[in-house]
Amino acid sequence: MRAVWLREFGGPEVLVPGPAPDPVPGPGQVLIEVVHANLTFVETMFRATGFGPFTAAPPLIPGNGVGGLIGAVGPDVEPGLVGRRVVSGTGGSGGYAERVVVDRTAVTEVPDGLALDHAVALLADGRTASMLIHSAGTRAGERILVEAAAGGVGTLLVQLAVAASARVVAAAGGPRKLALLRDLGADVVVDYREPEWAERVRAATGGVDVVFDGVGGAIAREAFELLDPGGRMVSFGLASGAWADVSAEAAAGREVTLVRPAPTPAELRAFTERALAEGAAGRLRPVIGQRFPLERAAEAHAAIESRATIGKTLLDVR
Repeated sequence: MRAVWLREFGGPEVLVPGPAPDPVPGPGQVLIEVVHANLTFVETMFRATGFGPFTAAPPLIPGNGVGGLIGAVGPDVEPGLVGRRVVSGTGGSGGYAERVVVDRTAVTEVPDGLALDHAVALLADGRTASMLIHSAGTRAGERILVEAAAGGVGTLLVQLAVAASARVVAAAGGPRKLALLRDLGADVVVDYREPEWAERVRAATGGVDVVFDGVGGAIAREAFELLDPGGRMVSFGLASGAWADVSAEAAAGREVTLVRPAPTPAELRAFTERALAEGAAGRLRPVIGQRFPLERAAEAHAAIESRATIGKTLLDVR
């Protein structure tokens, strides 16, 4: 089968197309004929340095989320699953390929009315956004600041916060991204590459009640200072390369809560199913900003690292 290999850590050029053996499902497993593969920022960090939640080491086929059709099942798995549209995590590797084998329990069926590419775009990001909104306990009328708001998770957070009748402040970099966020319903948009961005937020809102931090570093610290007493800060990404430098002591001193979601596997599955259901109902729309064929995975990684992408980036495998 066709695949993309990571044989050493380094720049995007270390992602090289090449053949790989066809996987065979064993007991309790299914084989997915991959149509789309999900890309995340953390995968670019892993490719570059080995940093991240993945434990595998090169050589390997990277990729942690796929969508496609079940093409075969293991000996003890119900054969009626063959042909079903599903999305699934891969456990950290194997996704940049035409076929992948996963546990039967890892797959989630795609509901009718939801396109497969939208389902893949919602697999990780929709689950994360739904979990973050739930964990923060967002309420109608609250002022919610979303950093990295034009990314895959950010665009979904903006939509969910708007649907919750919050006042949404969306922070991103560049006119193209700000225009997208206006279209998604954000009440205030700011370019956090500009030095006075936090002052603009305060002038527009007086402060905020919730921060969804997808950047970390200095941006996260400035966002933290915008929180009023009783506010909550939830960090979900480190686009700056570092997590938010905000201590529990600093939060307590300002009467702010640092929310650290710790969902169980069952809860994660429920958040995934919720995101897919909302997508099928038309209430949650993933923004697929760019797509690349499988063999151009290196270009996809370079695009993400350039900060030029918006929304979700997918690999189209078939």
